[in-house]
Amino acid sequence: MAAGSEAAFTHLKPSGEAHMVDVGQKPTTHRFAVARARISLDPKVLVEIDRSELPKGDVWAAARFGAISAAKKTSDLIPLCHPIALTGIDVRFASNASTGEVEVIVRVDAVDRTGVEMEAMTAASTAALVIYDMCKSRDRWMRVTEVALLEKGGGKSGHVERPDP
Repeated sequence: MAAGSEAAFTHLKPSGEAHMVDVGQKPTTHRFAVARARISLDPKVLVEIDRSELPKGDVWAAARFGAISAAKKTSDLIPLCHPIALTGIDVRFASNASTGEVEVIVRVDAVDRTGVEMEAMTAASTAALVIYDMCKSRDRWMRVTEVALLEKGGGKSGHVERPDP
């Protein structure tokens, strides 16, 4: 909880036991979330990625498929997440060859009773890990430096954007 927040944790019973929140009475609405992951690597590796010179193949395609698969499996990975009927997953990459940084941006959409923040962050982080896996023979010391929610919309809280994108 953020400092000064008065809200109770909804995933805890009064006894302190974790449980999955019942969302059955909530209205089904369009919801979306946008998340970012960053990975830093040797700038020379980015040149190899863009030239498709890595032995494991097309890094961007593998990372995109990894992100999509991860978004769809989030409720299998995060214990208290609900299975959500996703309606769209968009994965984009921005790389900076001079700094060796790759930014993964994932937008997830759904029409459901609960938000898709976890699906977007799971997808973005998985894409970064796929990039690591595909490139580790060229740079063993890559770093996933950030996973963050950038924006979300729908549900009771409405549209919210990260103040420091």
